[in-house]
Amino acid sequence: MALSSDDQTDIAAAFVRLYVFLANYLDRCFDEAARKSYPDSELQGHLDDTRRQLMEILSVNPVVKSKLADECDRILSLGASCLKSGAVDSKTREMIQAERAILKNKTMALSDLVAVYRALA
Repeated sequence: MALSSDDQTDIAAAFVRLYVFLANYLDRCFDEAARKSYPDSELQGHLDDTRRQLMEILSVNPVVKSKLADECDRILSLGASCLKSGAVDSKTREMIQAERAILKNKTMALSDLVAVYRALA
């Protein structure tokens, strides 16, 4: 099945949303204001909806679907352990910052791509 350019843009935008939500989740480990201003249930709902949407789309490519699932699980597990303990040791802080940097780069690249797609539409 061939996808329209709008469909392709929507898929890329869904990746951007997911990466932004994952970054927001990690930000909550260090930022009390982020935890208070963005209710956990709301963030979790957005994460779950976006992840489910992408997993359905990615069912056509099990390799990419598996990679994204592993990435989400790793980030969510890291953030959950941090939020549960309430304290962040230096190793965990480094891991969170590394994941955050990766998410930032992916988000910027995909966001630029979405902007170009939309400008061409």
